[in-house]
Amino acid sequence: MASKNNSHEDYSREDDVQVGSERSFGFVFAAVFGIIAVIKAVFGAGMTNWTIFWFSGSGVFLAIALIMPRILRPLNVVWFKFGLLLNSIVSPIVMGLLFFVTVTPIGLLMRLFGKRPLNLKFEPEAESYWIHRTPPGPEAGSFKNQF
Repeated sequence: MASKNNSHEDYSREDDVQVGSERSFGFVFAAVFGIIAVIKAVFGAGMTNWTIFWFSGSGVFLAIALIMPRILRPLNVVWFKFGLLLNSIVSPIVMGLLFFVTVTPIGLLMRLFGKRPLNLKFEPEAESYWIHRTPPGPEAGSFKNQF
């Protein structure tokens, strides 16, 4: 049966991506908040209210991750869905940029210098596009009993 795009292939895919554990989620956020706090304390204006806020956030996430990680489940799910959303937006943009920054200039340069690696140019006076091998290929009997 044909799919929606009139093809025999089924291009839909179900990625079985699972949400990470709440404990690791808490540890990661505690580490990130701690790093932000240290950066603000060392390179910022010292121990400001914001630095204390980041240190407190780090401590709260660390304590919850160690004592009752199931409290972090709703935040973990929201963060996971946000990551899936970012994936669906950022991946095509990055792939498009890679294509237009690498493949397109190479193709334009090859056209500019007249290089045609596939030799697909139409030649109206040609009788055939067959390329004869010199020397000719292997003998016809050499492919018998290959296995």
